[in-house]
Amino acid sequence: MREALIVWGGWSGHEPQECAEIIKTMLEEDGFKVYLEHGTEALADPSVHDLSLVVPIMTMSKIEKEEVKNLAAAIESGVGIAGYHGGAGDAFRDSVDYQFIIGGQWVAHPGNIIDYTVNITRPDDPLVEGIADFPYTSEQYYMHVDPANEVLATTKFTGEHAYWIDGVVMPVVWKRKYGKGRVFYSSLGHQAKEFDVPQMKTIFRRGANWAAR
Repeated sequence: MREALIVWGGWSGHEPQECAEIIKTMLEEDGFKVYLEHGTEALADPSVHDLSLVVPIMTMSKIEKEEVKNLAAAIESGVGIAGYHGGAGDAFRDSVDYQFIIGGQWVAHPGNIIDYTVNITRPDDPLVEGIADFPYTSEQYYMHVDPANEVLATTKFTGEHAYWIDGVVMPVVWKRKYGKGRVFYSSLGHQAKEFDVPQMKTIFRRGANWAAR
């Protein structure tokens, strides 16, 4: 049986505990044995290397050097990591080692909660197959991203809330490798209710299963 570790905490506005429970149920439905841990201490445990998947839900927050070193080594050896929105893309702002794993870092969401469109750029990829472009209402994440990412979906900024980024096309969903490990990220999912959006939930679910060893 595949085993997954969800570590949750950080900024409460992203409803980390509620989202952790949703993802736990999702992964259990897909045959995982799931461990839930509050905080990052579990990431330093040698048993992380035996997992199939790690899901961080830790907006902002801090990670100790021994924790990120152990996590990085585990992923490099083949453990997968899947994350979403600020829980993974705005976690551990002072850890460049962690950002190197994820492949991006949040820097802004102009206009806060707004309506925008998610554009599928790789409709042939199994993670987004059968999903057309779809409207979305949430924070539209502006991120600094790794050019090595394999981008599966993007969004275009209008410039309404920051005129100087008018027309910028920003990655929303990507996958990548870190050593032998698979990394999946989606910038969707500001609060737990967004898992009710079928496209968002399906993409994350497929991404987590793809990333898992």
